[in-house]
Amino acid sequence: MLEAIILFTVGFAGGFIGALTGLGGAAVSTPILTGFLDVPIRVAIGSSIMITIASSSAGGASYLARGLANLRVGYSLAIATIVGSMIGVVLNLVLPVKALYIVFGLILLVAPLPGLIRSSGSEFVRIHRSQDKISSLLGLKGSYYDENKRMNIEYKASKYPQAFIAMTGAGAIAGLLGIGAGAFKVLSMDYIMGLPFKVSTATSSFIIGLTASAAGIQYVILGYTDPIIVSLLVPGVIAGSYTSSIILNKLPSKTLRIIFTLVVWTLALQMILRGLQSAA
Repeated sequence: MLEAIILFTVGFAGGFIGALTGLGGAAVSTPILTGFLDVPIRVAIGSSIMITIASSSAGGASYLARGLANLRVGYSLAIATIVGSMIGVVLNLVLPVKALYIVFGLILLVAPLPGLIRSSGSEFVRIHRSQDKISSLLGLKGSYYDENKRMNIEYKASKYPQAFIAMTGAGAIAGLLGIGAGAFKVLSMDYIMGLPFKVSTATSSFIIGLTASAAGIQYVILGYTDPIIVSLLVPGVIAGSYTSSIILNKLPSKTLRIIFTLVVWTLALQMILRGLQSAA
């Protein structure tokens, strides 16, 4: 019973902090599982990616219903992330354990930065007004109603080939570490394709579920997924994510992101140190 409560609490912390920083629950729960509960890192990664599937499915469905996620953009880029995730799983099996710790820690150090930088900038800085031929052929455009500005925003995606390559890399990170890698997906759609930030975030949430499903199946087959850990983490992550959505509406979100980014960086340093110690 005590272990069940601890795992639920770990899931809650992962969902709460992950939602506030934009990293997702798995990025936080994996370092806690390995650092404080001594779960082998590959089992932690394989189990945590199932969390990503659950949280993304709930979030993605909500964004689709509200018209924020772009299905055409999502499906066309999901091809890249799925291929990348399969490559990432192979890399996970090839890399030594100590390298996994260090890589995970380095990714956690870098991943929160785009969200912190973007939170102080304009949402519509990089929207493209024209398209390349491939993006136009795929029909990568759309519109949504912005409740904050109370107006309908139309947009056109561009530079699809470049975004495809970047999303393949994001998928590889997701498959390698069992995280959503949402920050890198958002960067690809926001800075490369020129989508509005809200559309990038919503579409990324939709894509994450597809990416995690492809990698998750591989981890299940390989035996790196613990059903008990998953069954206790998922409810905690969902509860933590929901709680954070309430907190965000009442407290300064930028301040919270800074505070919890420091927590994530602490976990990142712990992962790196553990990797270096095992190397020694």
